[in-house]
Amino acid sequence: MSQNIPVRILLLDDEPIVSKRLKPALERKGYYVETFTNSLDAISRFRQQPFEIVVTDLKMEGIDGMEFLTEVKKMRPETEVIVITGFATMDTAKESFRKGVLDFLAKPFKIGEMQDAIAKAVKRIQENQD
Repeated sequence: MSQNIPVRILLLDDEPIVSKRLKPALERKGYYVETFTNSLDAISRFRQQPFEIVVTDLKMEGIDGMEFLTEVKKMRPETEVIVITGFATMDTAKESFRKGVLDFLAKPFKIGEMQDAIAKAVKRIQENQD
C-alpha cells in the first residue's frame, strides 16, 4: 500500500444508518469507502474490485455476514475483516475469529472504536507487505 493510494474499505450492513454514520468518519481519515446494504451486491462488487478491509454485519437477508466473510477470505485471504453485530455472543465471536476475522465489535459501538479497529487492520496490512 503506497502512501498516496487510500486503503479501500467495503462496508456491509443492512441498516443504512450504520453506513451513513461510518462512511464520512472513515473518509475524513483518508480511507476510500464503499457501502452496501445487500450482501449479494457487496460480494459481486468484491469480486470485481478487491478491498483491503471489509466491515460486515452478521445478521442480514440473503447471505449472512458469516457466509460473506467466508467468501471474502476464500477469494482474498489477505483482506482484513471486521465484524459488527447487534447479536454478539461468545459463539459468534469465536466462529468469526476461527474464520480469520481481525476484530469483532458489538453494536452499538462508538465511531472511535471502529477507527481503532480500522487502524489495527491497516497496521497488519502494512506489516504483511514488508
